[in-house]
Amino acid sequence: MVVSEETQPTMEGDGSTSKKAAKKAAKAAEKQQKKAEHKATSAQSQNDASEPDISEGRYGMRKLIQSSGEHRERIYTDVKDLSVSLDGKDVWVRARLQTSRAKGKQCFAVLRQSSSTVQLLINVSEERGVSKQMVKFAGNITKESIVDVRGTVIKTSSPVESCTIHEVELLGVELWLVSAAKPQLPLQIEDASRPEKNDDPEALKIRVNQDTRLDNRVLDLRTPANQAIFRIEAGVCRLFRDILTKKGFVEIHTPKIISAASEGGANVFTVSYFKSSAYLAQSPQLYKQMAIAADFDKVFTVGAVFRAEDSNTHRHLTEFVGLDLEMAFKNHYHEVLDTIGSTFTEMFRGLQEQFASEIATVGQQFRVEPFKFLDPPLRLEFPQAIQMLKEAGVTLGEEDDLSTPDEKLLGRLVKAKYDTDFYILDKYPLAVRPFYTMPDPNNPKASNSYDMFMRGEEILSGAQRIHDPEFLTQRAQHHAVDISKIAAYIESFRLGCPPHAGGGIGLERVVMLYLGLDNIRKTSMFPRDPKRVTP
Repeated sequence: MVVSEETQPTMEGDGSTSKKAAKKAAKAAEKQQKKAEHKATSAQSQNDASEPDISEGRYGMRKLIQSSGEHRERIYTDVKDLSVSLDGKDVWVRARLQTSRAKGKQCFAVLRQSSSTVQLLINVSEERGVSKQMVKFAGNITKESIVDVRGTVIKTSSPVESCTIHEVELLGVELWLVSAAKPQLPLQIEDASRPEKNDDPEALKIRVNQDTRLDNRVLDLRTPANQAIFRIEAGVCRLFRDILTKKGFVEIHTPKIISAASEGGANVFTVSYFKSSAYLAQSPQLYKQMAIAADFDKVFTVGAVFRAEDSNTHRHLTEFVGLDLEMAFKNHYHEVLDTIGSTFTEMFRGLQEQFASEIATVGQQFRVEPFKFLDPPLRLEFPQAIQMLKEAGVTLGEEDDLSTPDEKLLGRLVKAKYDTDFYILDKYPLAVRPFYTMPDPNNPKASNSYDMFMRGEEILSGAQRIHDPEFLTQRAQHHAVDISKIAAYIESFRLGCPPHAGGGIGLERVVMLYLGLDNIRKTSMFPRDPKRVTP
């Protein structure tokens, strides 16, 4: 039998040649298939374009909204309000297009408004006047674009687990692009929303780092957890205001540009002030006291506080929101201490009762341990804290301040012994407190001052203030404070001032520690620290 050249078996040593030929042939076939698919798609597009568009006038780019008066009669429904009670009804919704997936004659999408999401279905239907062209338009809208949708609310046969609105979806009949997002986003919302500590071995390990988040904060703030965090933060402010107002406090507003360092230290920002210099306020301290001297009796303020500390830690900012209060008392500063303590417990209870869903949302991304507190709150004296630390192997002098590691250890010891995340530490050493702090009459080394802690970190520092002008002058000189720069402050006490005490709270730190988050930048909308002044 004669074997032709074409059918001869491959000889030993020619295997690599045949493999290369096979790969080349496979590539050529794949290329040919892609060409055919592209040709078919082009032909289909041409067919779609040639078909009459039954959706004309029901989709497209909406004209730039310049308040010309168009569509003012249109009533929009919030995504969070979509429910089975609206089953079968047509509604208008304005939301972001979170995701979209078009295939053939239908497009599935997710609409998001704040933290609420609902499924949108747009499918070809002559009856509803939805064309292939409209479906294709929906599939091409970029993620995070804002759209106006008119759709019919439809009760679903099974819950839509991927959305916060489970029981209904929208069947779209109109779709208008209001504001387009660029195609390439610096981060994806789904990546920024992934649980930070996920035990599922199958879960994606994609993480968005903190700097990327903060550099693109507008996008980052759209995640469900961030939406919840800043609603909780607003809740803390509202509760603080409401609770103190009920207790007879008056809200005041104090200057942020001052002539002298309010704490008597060097950690201030100097600003040019016409032909001289001024400082950004480290605290509203002096003005709260002057308000007490002016017979306001009980005052509080919510506002920016500035600290020029080069501290690049998880809990320090150069600008934060201060929740400050000051109160006159009759005979003992514990009257004020008890008022502040009850304010915190009422605030914690209010968060539990009014923000349970937001706290749960934060817990889906971050591991949030429930915050525990006692009512009335636990109060320890400084020597007791020193003793607890000593028993744990940490030795401190009676006039030493607590370091951050000491505070954290003490927080763990208190939690183990008393089962509370919140406590008050009273009678700090006089040597570590500001010049205006009243000394303890029974112990020259101690003071009538206190700090309050959440999860082992300080969130409030306060004290009884010296209200006698001569004694105040003496203590200021002892701390090397320039008397001429605080003359107006001291003068206010020469006009008669009741005994008083108060404290200053860091809002962002309270929210961070209440939720058990690991970094204060998560609770500052646009954080400022030694390395960041943008965006």
